[in-house]
Amino acid sequence: MQLKHFVICLLLLFLGQNQEEETISWSESRKLNWADFKGEVNPNSDAVALTASGITFGFSVSTSGSRIVNYSTTVEAHFYPNKSWYDKERADDYILGHEQLHFDITELYTRLFRQRLSQLRINQNIRKQMKAIHEAINAELDETQKRYDEQSSHSINTEVQLQWQQLIAEELLKLEEFKSI
Repeated sequence: MQLKHFVICLLLLFLGQNQEEETISWSESRKLNWADFKGEVNPNSDAVALTASGITFGFSVSTSGSRIVNYSTTVEAHFYPNKSWYDKERADDYILGHEQLHFDITELYTRLFRQRLSQLRINQNIRKQMKAIHEAINAELDETQKRYDEQSSHSINTEVQLQWQQLIAEELLKLEEFKSI
């Protein structure tokens, strides 16, 4: 039996992203700092800062003839320094905490993605199933990021900001077995 490997890599969030784009992978031990935000400040924005983060996803399938016999995946939460920015005059540690939570939310959905992928069983539709999970996770991530900003009024509502921090910490803990290294 001869195995052939097909590799399909899907990078998401930014169209036209190149392989050499600087990224920071999410890590429990490394929190964002203002030096990580290297993008140009948007002069037309009322925001104090912007975090650009997303999930990168790749998979490969092994085949025997035309039958899929195995698959593997890689899923990572990334921060994009050159697309992230902050207003030096208005930024502080509290705002940085708000931005870190955006990245933590990305990690949460990375873990959910890994969990859902781990539940798949090898079949001839596995590519379609992975793509469907990928699309669903991205839609859920986008909705949650928007809800977080709306409910916390972009960090202005400190009580709701704290509630979100607690919620995301609890959810990350529930999915600890799927965390990024």
